[in-house]
Amino acid sequence: MPATLTYPGVYIEEIPSGVRTIVGVSTATTAFVGKARKGSVNKPVTLFNFGEFERTFGGLWEESTMSFAVQQYFLNGGSTAVVVRVAGPTALPATFTLAGPGGPLALQAAYPGVWGDNLTVSVDNITRDPATLFNLVVNDPAPPAGVGTGDTETLRNLSVDPASPSFVTKVLEQQSKFVRVQGAVPSQMPASGGPFSPTANGNDGGDITDGDVVGSLGAKTGMYALEDTDIFNLLCLPPLKFGTDVAVTTYQDAAKYCTDRRAMLIADPPTTSISPTSAIADLNTLNGAVGANKKNAALFFPRLRMANPIKNNLLEEFVPCGAAAGVFARTDSQRGVWKAPAGLEAALTGVSGLSYPLTDGENGQLNPLGINCLRTFPLVGHSIWGARTLDGADALASEWKYIPIRRLALYIEESLYRGTKWVVFEPNDEPLWAQIRLNVGAFMHQLFRRGAFQGQTPKDAYFVKCDAETTTQADRNLGIVNILVGFAPLKPAEFVVIKIQQIAGEIQT
Repeated sequence: MPATLTYPGVYIEEIPSGVRTIVGVSTATTAFVGKARKGSVNKPVTLFNFGEFERTFGGLWEESTMSFAVQQYFLNGGSTAVVVRVAGPTALPATFTLAGPGGPLALQAAYPGVWGDNLTVSVDNITRDPATLFNLVVNDPAPPAGVGTGDTETLRNLSVDPASPSFVTKVLEQQSKFVRVQGAVPSQMPASGGPFSPTANGNDGGDITDGDVVGSLGAKTGMYALEDTDIFNLLCLPPLKFGTDVAVTTYQDAAKYCTDRRAMLIADPPTTSISPTSAIADLNTLNGAVGANKKNAALFFPRLRMANPIKNNLLEEFVPCGAAAGVFARTDSQRGVWKAPAGLEAALTGVSGLSYPLTDGENGQLNPLGINCLRTFPLVGHSIWGARTLDGADALASEWKYIPIRRLALYIEESLYRGTKWVVFEPNDEPLWAQIRLNVGAFMHQLFRRGAFQGQTPKDAYFVKCDAETTTQADRNLGIVNILVGFAPLKPAEFVVIKIQQIAGEIQT
């Protein structure tokens, strides 16, 4: 009712409908954690194509297995990647010393690594106040002169006065892609000149370790830097370097973190997985480490043989996590997260061969154990030929046996988690429960219409229950509202049986 009725007549009042549309979250945003040539350390950066990776992290690098995994992800249909660069404790940025009458102004490259050794810095005073302001020109040479982007940035009208809105420390920190101020700023601006090369070279920090990849949750380093990103659905941890695998204890921590974040870990076969027999042994080791979090992890075997663009396109072996994640993303966009990312449609782009060509018999040995095989077929090429989680061994009889079922459940969980936050602090009674049923039911019905569930009717496909039966008076006294959502998932047709019978006698027409 309107707040005040003062005069005889008609009053208009808009009544809230109670509809709060639940929007589905992304399904294939893939996080990569590993070594890169340049870029922020322990900071998640969202990228939408490999060109952005080249500009931000320096592109392909023989010391970075992650760079190849990211390339293969976008090559196979990936659309969104979250990249976390990690580096060893000895990684240092290149530094510059700009002389001046009040003492030197020390600068350093924005990020650690040898990449900063190619930067050059110039100073001039062609400003609106040449006596107190100066310009800084930073050049990042393009290959082959350096490993940079070929960009030049000019930062104008800088000041050494901390009270100035153009204070050099703040301006470089917020606007420069290449350099930062190191230490205290002198009382007078630096002398004009340049271009100046670094006075001390940068350091990449050597080989990274499993400790660098895992990092610290409290400090938000390593993979836990992903705490600063809104969402990721898949996690890839490429090898520490070519020939050095990620430890199973790292996969243990990663699988636990994926469970906490409602994501999936894509594990790679170690270098010791050179045959089905050794792959089974490595699987048992991995399962023992991952434990109860197997439902949020998947393993693919064997490794890929692909052309290495930085080595004259010679064929080398690469882990399949990046390519597999790309196929996940491509399948999601074309068919939906409930479609298994496997089969003839799950072709691997850019792959020249596999490290071990599997036969049907060997595939039949590995698939029932939960190892997703990569196969080669005539005319079709190389494809993913398995869609099971690590919990997918037949002997376990897990309800989370299949990747699409687990990923669909994670999608629904995350979407409802975000889409029902409006419920918090609302009056806990039937009007609220009715709104919950309306909005959650609309979301589930939309999935049903898109073919995500079994069943011919919505009643057969899903249910949403939120009433006095799910939320008792004791729950209401404690401030709890319980929402029960169930769905009938579509299971992939792993085994297609064609029965052929020979008809005896004449066929009547």
